[in-house]
Amino acid sequence: MQTIIVPLIPDLPRLLHSSPTNASWALTITLLTGAVVTPISGRLGDMIGKRRVLLASLGAVAIGSLVCAVSSNLIPFLVGRGLQGMGIGTIALGISLIRDIVPPAKLGSSIGAMSASLGVGGSLGLPFAAVIAQHISWHALFWVSAGVAVVVMVVVALLVPASSIATGGRFDAVGALGLSVFLTCILLALSKGHEWGWLSVPTLGLFAAFAVSAALWWRYEHRHPNALIDVAINVQRPILLTNIASVAAGFVFYAMQMMPIQILMAPESAPIGTGLPMVQAALVLMPGGLVMFAFSYVSAWMSRRFGSRIALGVGSLIIGLGYVTFLVMLVGPWAASWQWLIVVNVIVGAGLGIAYSAMPSLIMEWVPVTQTGEANGINSTMRSIGTSLATAVVSMILAASVVLVDGPAGPMPLPTVDGYMWATIISLVTCVFAAIAAFSVPRSRLTLDPVDC
Repeated sequence: MQTIIVPLIPDLPRLLHSSPTNASWALTITLLTGAVVTPISGRLGDMIGKRRVLLASLGAVAIGSLVCAVSSNLIPFLVGRGLQGMGIGTIALGISLIRDIVPPAKLGSSIGAMSASLGVGGSLGLPFAAVIAQHISWHALFWVSAGVAVVVMVVVALLVPASSIATGGRFDAVGALGLSVFLTCILLALSKGHEWGWLSVPTLGLFAAFAVSAALWWRYEHRHPNALIDVAINVQRPILLTNIASVAAGFVFYAMQMMPIQILMAPESAPIGTGLPMVQAALVLMPGGLVMFAFSYVSAWMSRRFGSRIALGVGSLIIGLGYVTFLVMLVGPWAASWQWLIVVNVIVGAGLGIAYSAMPSLIMEWVPVTQTGEANGINSTMRSIGTSLATAVVSMILAASVVLVDGPAGPMPLPTVDGYMWATIISLVTCVFAAIAAFSVPRSRLTLDPVDC
């Protein structure tokens, strides 16, 4: 749902009869709704049953896909994309549901596979979308997405048992509203700050609104007897450090999504570029997602053998090794090539598979079984904040280094090698920061307790 829109970005203004600025909301709205809904759906899953909320999330994806499939104007298309974003919470819900229904002996590998499926979906989304949009039509993308969502709903309803763990209670609507307000403010400021200007009135106003609404929300949740988010648990050192590492991991994940695709598709006359078309460029990046999935099982082994905090730290360092390889490609005397980028993508994918799979396991070592949906929802939101930071920082750095290059349709603004180099250095430092946060998590009093599971 996040990547199938990418091949359409250049043509969206024409397809939706809108301006480029307004059409860019097709990406932003999915990010916003996903980040806001994920912790709310996690809490609802703890209260009324995770499978029930999982089915509702998939239903939102199906309805949103249908709305997009029949839309030719901006507003209904954005409504559809927003509904698709509500499905992003399925990863956190699925991980929490797995804790309730999977035998303890297979819990680690199952959680890892569920977490790493994010990488597989993202990697397959680009070539899938490029081929269908190029050879059929752009509406067909969303008809297929709706069909897939319906099939998954049926399979979940038939094969996934309902969890017996549900806390009940009254839903904290005020807390949900406050969470939605301050997350929307910060994510909107980060994702649109470069476009609007970091010192513009809308951007500064959103940052101020975030600070005020977050402070009020925190005070309310801290005193509420049935709070949407248990803030006391989330400020405990193990959970806080894991969530800090998650922000960093989300940053380096999305930075590596942004930079290689631009290099692969930039013309050979650019400061750095290989001149590949979209489908071939997407296929070059696809192995990274498959490696990410495979290394989720390595993460499960490492978590059992050494602990989830060690797996998260080692995964972060392996991602850093991928960025070092990327930096060597940028500063070396050789030309950039798709072969280099396959190697970089595979190394980063291996690290992401280990790190992303370790995060939910580490969270669940420290939270009660009745709060796994809520805790995993917050952890997923932290990763969304990281991806938003990556969008803001990497876009700002690359935009500040562009030069005009002759292309098929006239002069094209393309980033220089220096821009990619500085974005890579910042990402490399972020990998080290994630590893330090992970290794600083205290040794768990227990691994995933079979009784708890």
